[in-house]
Amino acid sequence: MQASRRVPNPISAEAAKPPSFWQRHQTPVLLTVVGGAIDTIGFITLFGFFTAHVTGNLVMAGSGLVKGEAGLWIKLAALPLFILTVMVTKIFIDRSKNKQLTLSRLFLAEAAFLTAFMVAGLYYQPFVNAGDITVAITGGLGLIALAIRNTASKTVIKHMSPTVLMTGNTTQLGINLTDYLLNRNADNGKKLAHSSVLVFSFLVGALVGAMLYTQLSFWAVGLFVLPVLYLSMRARDKEFLAHIA
Repeated sequence: MQASRRVPNPISAEAAKPPSFWQRHQTPVLLTVVGGAIDTIGFITLFGFFTAHVTGNLVMAGSGLVKGEAGLWIKLAALPLFILTVMVTKIFIDRSKNKQLTLSRLFLAEAAFLTAFMVAGLYYQPFVNAGDITVAITGGLGLIALAIRNTASKTVIKHMSPTVLMTGNTTQLGINLTDYLLNRNADNGKKLAHSSVLVFSFLVGALVGAMLYTQLSFWAVGLFVLPVLYLSMRARDKEFLAHIA
């Protein structure tokens, strides 16, 4: 009796295909664009307050202390607020019973605080005093949103390159460019493409965020909430989680 021929399974064949460039990079690209935009909008409107990272606020606090500028307490308060947010987020991650939904919920929390950042900005603007409580509230909401992101980047998606701090990514870009120029193989090419995309995405986010803010005021933030909501929805899918891993 002749053995029956096996019919290829189109579903398994599709699953075996390596992920495309966009499948591999859509999450870091979208997050990096959002990070660049929100950081720039906060810096422009809130007297040099950085929502994406604490280091910039500490530098601005030192500068403000020397120059006698207002708002020193807000820059200094960013550090304990950032740490507290990280601690609360880490506790949530550790106690999360459904690990598959953890990343989705973190993105949703980020989107919620970014929306609150937008609403506060619309309500309190124009900001006229760097030391006013309205600046602290608005900036704090934006900082909480991106502190949640930073915590996720160090835990749930720790394999992914940072999406809000570009110093390390820019350094990696220089390293990858050197490696590729010395040895132009496919592996070095992929690494160079990855680091280039991240730095370029942050630059695009910063430029687009600034331009949209001049046209839409704090409503511009809402446009950058949408990609985070999209990722929150996509992060419920096992195949999506496998691709970003």
